[in-house]
Amino acid sequence: MSVRFSELASPVGRLRLALCDGALVRLEFADETAAPAAWHRDDEALAPACAQLRAYFAGQRRSFDLALAPAGTEFQRRVWQALTQIPHGETISYGELARRVGQPQAARAVGMANNRNPIAIVVPCHRVVGADGRLVGFGGGLPRKRWLLQHEAAQRALGLGALPLVAGAAIGEGR
Repeated sequence: MSVRFSELASPVGRLRLALCDGALVRLEFADETAAPAAWHRDDEALAPACAQLRAYFAGQRRSFDLALAPAGTEFQRRVWQALTQIPHGETISYGELARRVGQPQAARAVGMANNRNPIAIVVPCHRVVGADGRLVGFGGGLPRKRWLLQHEAAQRALGLGALPLVAGAAIGEGR
């Protein structure tokens, strides 16, 4: 299994994207870390994903049309799939996310799955907030979460956030 990667400068820092067998398996904040030595740089293979992210940051895209295959348990993949259904510019609580995956008593487990989301931004874990609406828990740090939510809220305020989700953002089987 060969992992190819690319990096992209963004308003929230340098991002590293990883592709395996044609599906995005990772999108991480890479400001201070190097890619694993076994990964191979392939900017061309990841150009479509990078283009979609650039459009997102430019306010021209509100959803992603990418093959996704994050590695995780069945429960984690259910949570990550539910994250892709949260509309752009909206937030929900961990408790609401637990209800959406059919586990209303599992807000903490949902939080742990959210924390292990390997495809930040595209699988929008930043849209999950505390029950009282406070910003809590984001692997990229709360300043990045705040920026992403403000970016999406500004687009929504302009009437740009109500476009339908793209069906291509389904979570595939993990590798």
